[in-house]
Amino acid sequence: MHAPQSQTSSDKAQAPDFDRGAHHIAPDCAGQNFYARDRGLRDLLQMYLEPDDFRRLEPHFDRLGALAGGRLDELARAADRHPPVLNARDRFGRDEDWIDYHSSYREMENIAFGDFQFHAMSHRAGALGMERPLPAVAKYALQYLFVQAEFGLMCPISVTDTSIHLIRKFASAELKDYLLPKMLSGDVAAMWKGTQFMTERAGGSDVGAIETVARCEDGVWRLSGDKWFCSHADADVALLLARPEGAAAGTRGLALFALPRRLKDGSRNAYRIVRLKDKLGTRSMASGEIRLEGAVAYLVGEADRGLKQMMEQVNLSRLSHGVRAAAMMRRCVNEALVCAHTRTAFGRTIIDYPLLRRQLLKITVPTEQALSMFLFAASSMDRANAGAKEAESCLRILTPLLKFRACRDNIPVATGAMEVRGGNGYIEEWVNARLVRDAHIGVLWEGTSNINALDIITRAVGKSRAHRTLEAALANLLDAATPIPPSFRDRLRLALGRTLAFAERVAAKPALEETARQAASALYHVTSAILMTSEAARPKADARRALYARFVLEHRLSAQDPLAPATGEWERQAAEILFSQREVSIGEVVGLLSD
Repeated sequence: MHAPQSQTSSDKAQAPDFDRGAHHIAPDCAGQNFYARDRGLRDLLQMYLEPDDFRRLEPHFDRLGALAGGRLDELARAADRHPPVLNARDRFGRDEDWIDYHSSYREMENIAFGDFQFHAMSHRAGALGMERPLPAVAKYALQYLFVQAEFGLMCPISVTDTSIHLIRKFASAELKDYLLPKMLSGDVAAMWKGTQFMTERAGGSDVGAIETVARCEDGVWRLSGDKWFCSHADADVALLLARPEGAAAGTRGLALFALPRRLKDGSRNAYRIVRLKDKLGTRSMASGEIRLEGAVAYLVGEADRGLKQMMEQVNLSRLSHGVRAAAMMRRCVNEALVCAHTRTAFGRTIIDYPLLRRQLLKITVPTEQALSMFLFAASSMDRANAGAKEAESCLRILTPLLKFRACRDNIPVATGAMEVRGGNGYIEEWVNARLVRDAHIGVLWEGTSNINALDIITRAVGKSRAHRTLEAALANLLDAATPIPPSFRDRLRLALGRTLAFAERVAAKPALEETARQAASALYHVTSAILMTSEAARPKADARRALYARFVLEHRLSAQDPLAPATGEWERQAAEILFSQREVSIGEVVGLLSD
């Protein structure tokens, strides 16, 4: 046999082009560190965390950012392609229904529940080497990084976390002793994961229409009925609402129960997973229908305060949903920017085209708004947990505001990012298709947009008057933002006053209910604009956040003539600064805030 001859330059020129033009396809974010590339997150965490907490936790932010762009991203893609499978019976014909998950999902569970201990980090010491529970700012920042890779698993993470909160706060000492050691365990093989089963065919948003019945037999509560949309269907313990026999109709008659999947003797409880839902998104996570057939459950708290107690879990989930929307928007923006900086068309990199820059601004501004809003809400939670009443009042309105607007914004942001990538964005091999699918669940879980808007206007504004506490907090931030031109801060004060007056008018007149979403959106926009202005004014802060605030003020809080050109010279200059890769000083933006 003859040794192969080396290929000459002439041979190479005639060799088949195995690349076939692949270099023309813009890359995605695979392999990037989502913490390292997020200047806004890094800056704001130093504002909202205590210096020692930031120093100790930043290595974990960085590690999770690398995982989110690396191994977690790979696992999430695989889990989305291999959804869970329900096995209704075992080989003997017994109704031992169980769900099989792909190995990629199980590995993500090990990272989330074992390595980072998301479920326990705000309830006990030990997670990430901390000698005390993590502050809410840190927990939600970690969720924000995780969700940039995987959205579906965040549901089991969040409902386990919030179920622990309800059991700790409302359960009897005996029930706490039974459930909490299992739920707080860091051993993934032994721990009990939680969930909540709320929706029924008769009662979705109308919780008072729930038909599940609770009967107390020989001191044991047994539940019968059907739950219609049960995410994390095979959780080890579920919190749910049921109506004790003889209780009042409507929401007043609902009690809160903890439903274990297995009884104390190890046998299956008397309920079945009837089927799994074939969903548009969140395909990695099992959502199903549950039939309760006299299942043993434990009363949590007072029997006549079930909904009030459950609403604490709902509100915590709403905040988490806002964080998840912010995370998915960030992934969308990252994908769009990578594509815009690397894709060429008609001889130019596409980010050089003014119309594409405008499209990028339309998805970047709501992403930055959501970042500021969730960190401010998380900081308010930390202060409320420390006993600050004004922070508790602020959190009352910030939670539904974030859930309402960030989840709505996530849908057009995901679509806009897909469009930047073009046809490839519509192909399931790329992450954009999954981001578009997953975005839509945010406006459904834990209340539709209408439900959250009404909660903001009729309850947080009309009853709790929480908007006035928020007003005071925002006014203080504007007063302290002295590096920002007074004229710009005055415009924000005027917008705040007009927005609050509008919200109060809507809250006071039931005939104006149809404008509740408009008023809620205005509250979100003015709050986020003031937050971003305040953040830009902090020492050593990246001042581009003030430019985002002006975009919000001009395009969301000011009148627009639809037949007049919308882009002024200030916007062109602002875009040059915003899309630069450098830090921006306050001196560079002052002139663009005062013209």
